[in-house]
Amino acid sequence: MEIPLVDLRKQYAPLKDDILGRIAEILEGMRLFLGPNVQALEQEFAAFCGVPHAIGVSDGTTALQLALMACGVGAGDEVITVSHTFVATAEAIILVGATPVFVDIDPQTYTIDVGQVGERITERTRAIIPVHLYGQTADMDPLLTLAREHGLWVIEDACQAHGARYKGQRAGALGDAAAFSFYYSKNLGAYGEGGMVTTTVDEIAERVRMLRDHGSKQHYHHDLVGMNGRLDEIQAAVLRAKLQHLDAWNAARRQHAQLYGELLAHSPVVPPVEADYAESVYHLYVIRVKACPEVALLTSRRNRDGLRAYLHDKGIATGIHYPIPIHLQPAYRDLGYEKGSFPVTEEYAEQIISLPMYAELTPGSIEYVAEAIRDFGKE
Repeated sequence: MEIPLVDLRKQYAPLKDDILGRIAEILEGMRLFLGPNVQALEQEFAAFCGVPHAIGVSDGTTALQLALMACGVGAGDEVITVSHTFVATAEAIILVGATPVFVDIDPQTYTIDVGQVGERITERTRAIIPVHLYGQTADMDPLLTLAREHGLWVIEDACQAHGARYKGQRAGALGDAAAFSFYYSKNLGAYGEGGMVTTTVDEIAERVRMLRDHGSKQHYHHDLVGMNGRLDEIQAAVLRAKLQHLDAWNAARRQHAQLYGELLAHSPVVPPVEADYAESVYHLYVIRVKACPEVALLTSRRNRDGLRAYLHDKGIATGIHYPIPIHLQPAYRDLGYEKGSFPVTEEYAEQIISLPMYAELTPGSIEYVAEAIRDFGKE
């Protein structure tokens, strides 16, 4: 059996005629950006998240950058976030001239350890970016309380959390603003790149709309220094077609995660934990190969790699999200962190494995993966 990490062909097949028809219509009219599809997607995604504003942009990194810019974050400012995330989270902070200030992750949820945030706030802190990692939201209420006490912006990195809920409320409606990525492998993915900024704050929405289009409200009139961060019509049309199915796809992912959890409960790996406050959409299903005295094989990163090799030989694709924390990446050496700065992040980076996860995955495939993991622990 061959089981890919993600199978985009299976998602595309039943949508093919609808999507190709939408694309053909756009090409006949040749209105290729900031047209009716972008405008409609913005309205539909805003309604989906439960916010008054959604602004389509070129990609998730740009969404983060524009949200920071719209909040006035810039040179000399500090933004608190985590090192256990895709590099774009920190990249966007640096691109606006600010400095990322990292904290460790919660050992249960892998999201930001809210208890460490307060001690990292300084007079230069301007914002906090909690990352809703792997499809599960961070614990937002205590974070928002802390932010309000210190007059800080909260910008959700919701790039992996399309449709996720926190205490019943959708990601994208929890902070002052939120950034989504529509990278092709996301729960809601374009056929290439795309992004969205959501917000409940009118002023932030107005600034993002201008900033994404060279700081302009009117063609050739530029009130702000912006960028070319526009979402194109073809990607918007694809996303509109897919958005209609997102809740059903997320429900399927949650069912898959439940089955994985049941089958891996007594295996040599640690399945993910869904927090009481959360409804995860399982963008990724990430297990940990934990050091285990009873199983000599499972005591180091080498054994994590051994499990991946074993699964590969069984036809099972896996991934690692993410193998090197940002604070240990060469590009971020100047921030002054070193190995040992964030023990949980660094420990988990050597243990995590992403298993196959997509809506069209079958129970039989999940059983095959789980059986292989259990067999590895017996050898």
